Amino acid sequence: MRTRISAALIALVLLITAGCSTNDVVSEAVSPDAKSSSAPYRVIATTVAATEMMDALGVDLVGIPKSYKSLPKRYEGVTQVGNPMSPNMEVVKSLDPTDVLSVTTLEYDLAPVFKNAGVGANFMDLTSVDKMNSAIQALGNKYDRKAQADAIIAKFNDKLAAIRKQTEGKKQPSVLILLGVPGSYLVATENSYIGDLVKLSGGKNIVQGEKVEYLASNTEYLQKANPDVILRAAHGLPDEVVIMFDKEFKKNDIWKHFAAVQTNRVYDLPEELFGTTGNLAAVQALDALMPMLYP
Repeated sequence: MRTRISAALIALVLLITAGCSTNDVVSEAVSPDAKSSSAPYRVIATTVAATEMMDALGVDLVGIPKSYKSLPKRYEGVTQVGNPMSPNMEVVKSLDPTDVLSVTTLEYDLAPVFKNAGVGANFMDLTSVDKMNSAIQALGNKYDRKAQADAIIAKFNDKLAAIRKQTEGKKQPSVLILLGVPGSYLVATENSYIGDLVKLSGGKNIVQGEKVEYLASNTEYLQKANPDVILRAAHGLPDEVVIMFDKEFKKNDIWKHFAAVQTNRVYDLPEELFGTTGNLAAVQALDALMPMLYP
């Protein structure tokens, strides 16, 4: 599939979807090392995923993003720094942070904003479970939470070992992943986070050999690939996007020729489990995927 999406549209989609996986909350982060004589850490997490990771590690925060999603109770009352896609730099600076956490999917747009404000930011790569584990390990090392980080990673590794055992010797299902946001949808490659979850679950993405996370949809190409399973991930306004997907599948006659449609193997992925960046719901997401790929 070689149809490329425009740079402007892909940037918009990444901004919308990254914003979906971010929230609001953060409190004062004291140094986890009681023996340390250095000044306390003052950390701002600007995405839901980063906030949840810091909570799991037992690290306090001084700033959080604004979101409709619920964040850990640890951070109730913590200063909100605005939308994850466009943090309020005045608020960020007023919190005098030592660390600001964001994600690489927002780096292109936010790096110059933070630089101009004189604020250092750490853009974590959460585009796969393996990269997320590396980010968690780095956070654990930095904030003296190595044991907590190891425990989180061990849960992921145990789940992956169980999946490998469960799928051993079984036919690998071919999978098409559609990422929808209000008004449009893209095809997710193996390089996307959801694409990585599918790969880890034993599925084979019908789009191979690409370097980007998402591509524009070409239904004729997709139909020729004839996937066993179609996964639809709705973000932004998920209820509206599911309606958009339903209309597209009814209006565009080509979809009825897909084997996945004919065998009723089209699934809508719950947004709370399938974000566009790695998050601590990965184990539950893998559990949800297995019956879809191996009914």
